[in-house]
Amino acid sequence: MFRTVLGTNKNISVVVRSRCSSFSLKMTPIKAALIDLSGTLHVEDQPTAGAVDALQRLRAAGVAVKFVTNTTKESVGSLYDRLVAIGFQLERKEIYGSLTAAADYVKSNALNPYYILTDDARKDFPEGDSSRGHDSVVVGLAPERFSYEYINEAFRILQQSKGSARLVAIHEGKFYKTKQGISVGPGCFVKGLEYSSGVKSVCIGKPNEYFFRSALPSGVDPSECCMIGDDPSDDCLGAMAVGMRGFLVETGKYQPELYDKDSLPKVSGIFRNFAAVVEHIIERVNV
Repeated sequence: MFRTVLGTNKNISVVVRSRCSSFSLKMTPIKAALIDLSGTLHVEDQPTAGAVDALQRLRAAGVAVKFVTNTTKESVGSLYDRLVAIGFQLERKEIYGSLTAAADYVKSNALNPYYILTDDARKDFPEGDSSRGHDSVVVGLAPERFSYEYINEAFRILQQSKGSARLVAIHEGKFYKTKQGISVGPGCFVKGLEYSSGVKSVCIGKPNEYFFRSALPSGVDPSECCMIGDDPSDDCLGAMAVGMRGFLVETGKYQPELYDKDSLPKVSGIFRNFAAVVEHIIERVNV
């Protein structure tokens, strides 16, 4: 059974759902937070309301933080530079992204992929080996390469391998938030390649269980950690599947107007923005 607690003040709009068991917010204070970036801390070059100060307050409360992202348009270096430029204080090593996890997968399996990535994201991957053919396809968010030319070349590599080539999806996001509004993600292109080639993809980023467990700070139990993000499925439910709490914000791809009160995502809490989540966490750190 779920119990629902509604709480509001001038800074917070929140629906909290917690299981009446050891998952209770009061029984397990939060020691660490995994924080999504695009749509949660910022939308392109604009921090979400109060996010810069809220991040500092979260650190000051003694909560360990790590930034976990499926962002694949930018290399980790470019993403770090963007965040610093818009006011956030962090270290590059605190960013754990699906690009990093995918690059590790390519290296550990000695793959020579055909990449559907932006030029910037490609910097995080090994150099290609021109002495041998492509044995895999890696797909990330690369709007300028989601054309027939690139998709068809990827299809031919997969189809002609007779099942030996791998299709690596850095993530399978349906859509994401930009200044212009909701935009289509790479998921439909991955699924299209699966359908046409018959090759099942390997998904590297959120909501992959391995991704969340790899991001968990050392010495912290999943029950002591929360995930803060704007995607009900990939961020929140993915984290909850490994025992974390999943806090959903309304500043990114989540569209509350599409839900009525009886069909809200069954996450640990729904908040107006990142700053509201931080206030909620700090109130419970010393419980």
